[in-house]
Amino acid sequence: MDVSDSSTNSLPLDRTDLMNRLLSHIHYIWGRRDETIADQFIQAIGIGDVPPERTERFSEQDVALITYGDSITGEGMSPLQALTSLVSRDLSDAVSSVHVLPFSPYSSDRGFSVIDYRAVDDALGTWEDMEALATHADLMFDLVLNHCSAKSEWFQQFLRDEPPGNQFIKTGDPNWDLTKVVRPRSQPLLTAFETAVGTQHVWTTFSEDQVDLDWSNPDLVAEMLSIIDLYIQKGARLLRLDAVAYIWKVPGSPSIHLAQTHEMVKMLHTLLDFRAPDVAIITETNVPDRENRSYFGNSDEAHLIYNFTLPPLAIHGVLQGRADQLCHWMANTTPPPPGTTLFNFIASHDGIGVRPAEGFLSDAEISELVELAHARGGTHGTYSRGGEDFPYELNISFPDLFGGPDDPHMPDRIVLLHTIMLAIAGVPAIYINSLMATTNNIEEMAADGVRRTINRGRVDLTDVPDRDGDTWQSKIYRGLVDRAALRRTHGAFHPEGTQTLRDLDGVLAIERNAPFGLERGATTVTVFCNMTDEEQTVALGRPGTCLLTRVESTDVLVLAPYASAWQAPE
Repeated sequence: MDVSDSSTNSLPLDRTDLMNRLLSHIHYIWGRRDETIADQFIQAIGIGDVPPERTERFSEQDVALITYGDSITGEGMSPLQALTSLVSRDLSDAVSSVHVLPFSPYSSDRGFSVIDYRAVDDALGTWEDMEALATHADLMFDLVLNHCSAKSEWFQQFLRDEPPGNQFIKTGDPNWDLTKVVRPRSQPLLTAFETAVGTQHVWTTFSEDQVDLDWSNPDLVAEMLSIIDLYIQKGARLLRLDAVAYIWKVPGSPSIHLAQTHEMVKMLHTLLDFRAPDVAIITETNVPDRENRSYFGNSDEAHLIYNFTLPPLAIHGVLQGRADQLCHWMANTTPPPPGTTLFNFIASHDGIGVRPAEGFLSDAEISELVELAHARGGTHGTYSRGGEDFPYELNISFPDLFGGPDDPHMPDRIVLLHTIMLAIAGVPAIYINSLMATTNNIEEMAADGVRRTINRGRVDLTDVPDRDGDTWQSKIYRGLVDRAALRRTHGAFHPEGTQTLRDLDGVLAIERNAPFGLERGATTVTVFCNMTDEEQTVALGRPGTCLLTRVESTDVLVLAPYASAWQAPE
């Protein structure tokens, strides 16, 4: 049976089974069953003779923190040491894993233009610092797949026509038909570089400093697999495949989501099953919902995918005081296949993607979000499709998007959004700048000319909000930390539990039930979220206790504007 049509939920039985699966992947991608390539890949990723045992992959205790290596600073310590101090001191009950955004030496795009995949940037700390952080939380590492830095040794070798770099860079011909190529940027696709063998045109999907890698070269794939092996040794338990949708290029095609791309993810899934079955693959594909979910495959591609449609629909719902669109999407979208789940987030190091809302929000509604972002000090980016530009993401901080410190409802709205994220099925992830309640970083954005810098400010340990304080920043910090910690204690929020959603005239009701046989904390919880700026009364139908307040309710529940209640039945 072709591997592309089969599930790989179980571990490979032996090396023969692994080899057969791997040869099927290689035949699908390169058109030949080549044992030399298969052996090269097995050796590169460090597979031993006996596969490790797999433990429970996901549970209700999974909550991730998304952060740059230097988002937190502290006097007399490296940024990674400061981050470790925060996680171990303040967040030990709230988060189980930390996504450390690209930490290698880089030349642009805040780490996503990698110069050396095997090193930790000196400005952040050392591998020892990273390993120390791994003693307090599972770590997610980025594998920046599509491109590397134009300052990297690989690209410098390309310019000199020296191996291996001269075989690792994706080149193109300006005469090719590239009009169908889908891109997240509105700028020329090919960039001319003078090399030792003359002018070469390089694919630059994201920027001139981010030169695309040639994944059709098995030697490049083997090099990336050896980098994965290093990351696993250094503590990675989640592997984020950055911009994976673009790695395979074919002139005349959209060059996104191609069959070879999906098969490459399946091959990595197979290899990790044998090398490190406790390491999960998470794909980062900021595209419409159906395309995004295609990376689950048949439970044989990603273990998690970023739930990109959630942020724009949830934000739009809170801004408009309505739950119907969000409820309809969540209730009717295709559920993840067995052994997989969604990586739910509300904000991240990138902007608030609006492209994934296409088909769920109208063009006019998306335009309203763009206009609001600009009116409140933010901006937006575009992407190119068929030679035309469309809104791609909003670039603005949450406090500013929701009216700033002068709006009394702003903290409640931000906490409510994260409550929705924490309640729905999947693994939730909290962005460090949302947790720290930072506002628009206009000065630094103007200095570096990067739109996304507006929501990437740094916070010193001494300025971390007081969990017990009475400022609006403390209200947000306390709300997010307390709810994350609460979620982790109740089996009802297990990713494999059931989920029922209802729109109660502006109140989103999310009923969660633990998988059969799981007895950890409350096994049934209904989270009521008032999406409106008015007090709402909800008929309960059964008595229960709010896990947040410990207040018992019998017939009705009264919710203040933008408030929530986590009801467990008696």
